[in-house]
Amino acid sequence: MLKAFHLLVFIALFSIFSTYEAVAQKKIEIKYSGFLNFDEDNYPGAKILTRDDSEQVHIVHESINMWCDKAYYYGNENFLEAYGNVKMIQGDTINMTSKYVEYSGITQLAFASGDVVLKDPNSTITTDTLYFDRERQQAFYQNHGKVVKDSSGIITSRVGRYYMENKKYQFVDSVVLTNPDAKILSDYFDFYSATGHAYLFGPSTITTEESITYCEKGFYDTKAKTGYAMKNAKIDYDSKEILGDSLYFDQNRNFSSATNNIKIIDTINNSVVKGHYAEIFKAKDSIFITKRAYAITTQEKDSIYIHGDTLMVTGKPEKRITRVFRNVKLYKSDLSGKADSIHVNHESGLTQLININDPTKTDAFSVSRKPILWNIGNQMTGDTIHLQSDTVKEKMDSLIVFNHAFLISKDTLGDGYNQINGKKLIGLFNDDNEIYHIDIIKNAQSIYYFRNENNELVGIDKSKSGLINILINDNAIEEVRKINQVDGDIYPESEFPEIDKLLKGFDWREEERPSSVEDLFKDDPPLELPIIKGLEDYVPQDDFFDGTLKERLNFEGKKPKALKLASSKIKKNPNLLISRNNFKASEWEKVRVRVNSNTGVSPINTATSFTLVGTKSQNGYIYQHVPKLKGNFKLTIWLKGKGSVLIALQEHEGDTSLYRKKIVTLSKEWTKHTIQCQKDDDGHKLRVIISRINSSTNLELWNPELIEILP
Repeated sequence: MLKAFHLLVFIALFSIFSTYEAVAQKKIEIKYSGFLNFDEDNYPGAKILTRDDSEQVHIVHESINMWCDKAYYYGNENFLEAYGNVKMIQGDTINMTSKYVEYSGITQLAFASGDVVLKDPNSTITTDTLYFDRERQQAFYQNHGKVVKDSSGIITSRVGRYYMENKKYQFVDSVVLTNPDAKILSDYFDFYSATGHAYLFGPSTITTEESITYCEKGFYDTKAKTGYAMKNAKIDYDSKEILGDSLYFDQNRNFSSATNNIKIIDTINNSVVKGHYAEIFKAKDSIFITKRAYAITTQEKDSIYIHGDTLMVTGKPEKRITRVFRNVKLYKSDLSGKADSIHVNHESGLTQLININDPTKTDAFSVSRKPILWNIGNQMTGDTIHLQSDTVKEKMDSLIVFNHAFLISKDTLGDGYNQINGKKLIGLFNDDNEIYHIDIIKNAQSIYYFRNENNELVGIDKSKSGLINILINDNAIEEVRKINQVDGDIYPESEFPEIDKLLKGFDWREEERPSSVEDLFKDDPPLELPIIKGLEDYVPQDDFFDGTLKERLNFEGKKPKALKLASSKIKKNPNLLISRNNFKASEWEKVRVRVNSNTGVSPINTATSFTLVGTKSQNGYIYQHVPKLKGNFKLTIWLKGKGSVLIALQEHEGDTSLYRKKIVTLSKEWTKHTIQCQKDDDGHKLRVIISRINSSTNLELWNPELIEILP
């Protein structure tokens, strides 16, 4: 029994000793000081430690070593002020130097100022003032800083935060990354130092020797020199501007690709290419585009639209070539056409309508792919059609139809068709882009409904000639000249056999004629665009001095004035909510909800949270309005419970439009939620609202904070 008693005493003493040791380990330890002094008048309760000629003052706390020329140590507060050539080292990961440091052994929070340099194996931070939270392993500056990361480059910003465990930086306001390959400007910028990955939010630009990329959400790999841009994204290079829902780029290959709602503008050739997938090879000056691809070229204040399955643009601006493949259609207000493929030389002004299949095939599918051109009331077909533009005057000049040329126009008053065919057709355009002169060369045949000046049908002219020359005026045939006529005559309509009214190869394809831009796409299969997942929305930084850290500072009790200064410097924007954490206050309008208070139940276990309970079958809500018409606002609030609720920044009065919302699925643990919006002046004030509260919802809230993020 005595042995048992001795054992219990030993265990109790060991427990007390161990507890004392645990507490003692948290006290700041002075390892070396050349001189020790006291000055109760000016520094009550402080030990004044000064270096000697041999070495600096050396201080240790919880695996951190600090050296300085002079230090003031407040034992009761477990607090230290260090001056002169201060160096703080944490294991083999953190090395910080500065002119001055404040450090609390209770909160493990350090404040450094004066030529601050913080190094870890991945990067180096330089700034004038820096906060270092050892407990959370985070560093923070808010008065401009610079981060150097080897090959990734140099990053500067007004506000910066470093999460050491994740090797992640969050930069805010006037962010600039500079390296030999690119310069990036952004409003918000997340950077992972281990991988060199950068995530851009807000208006951002990536500038290289070859291009300028703009986006409001994007990614850049500083090591691989690749990235992608989203949200109002565009890339400018040379004379081109590329826009799309998602743009990918690779600097190593001078390559870009674009997905969904693509627009490529060529300012030199005054042309635009559109589609939903594109690849751009800058070194080869080539563009490949598909998925409802079409090109637009402006001529004399009119536009030519060319659409096909696949479109390619190649060559330098002054030598540009456009090729369109498979099921190609062309539309202009006074001209339209179809072909298997179209080839456009922008330098010479030559447009070729081509059938790459066997031209001798006569099946319906093959015939439908043969080139065809419509101008006003004329239909022209052949194996190949060339359209020649005057590149100086920017107007149509002439056309040539090669092999099996066939011209058809409907008789102006009757049901018959004027027809001419032959080996080759040459047509000339007037200044109104209308054909006024046509030559049919070699083996020319014609059927022509001849009318007098009163538009009365005189007869049907059918003949064969070596060449036929036609003059057209006001979209009607004015004169037909037959050269080297072999045979032919004019027959009364009643004597003209019905079987002879159509020349061999006649094919009237008016139903295929595009009569608008929309008609270019009417035969296309249904368009299915990929869903672009991309990046998550930007999550604003939590305040470095948030409620949890402030409670740690308050728990410390009496603080020296320097630490008070350090913790107050961060408070840049006041909370715009009145009675922010008293939901029973009148400033919070309550509709179909009841409010209960929970003393001592909050994320920090000492403050009071509140529970909202729905009182009726309809959803209830609670809100507070803020007299702000415009600005950049951020709301943070702690929530827990069961069910789901909606938190939102909303228009007060008016149509109560939601500026930004977030549906929160509640959990058993306290979770901090954040939403942010840019509000323009729409004449209405701002409202913070928490809604969708019903009788089955168990909602606890704490510490809502609404701040305006100032420029």
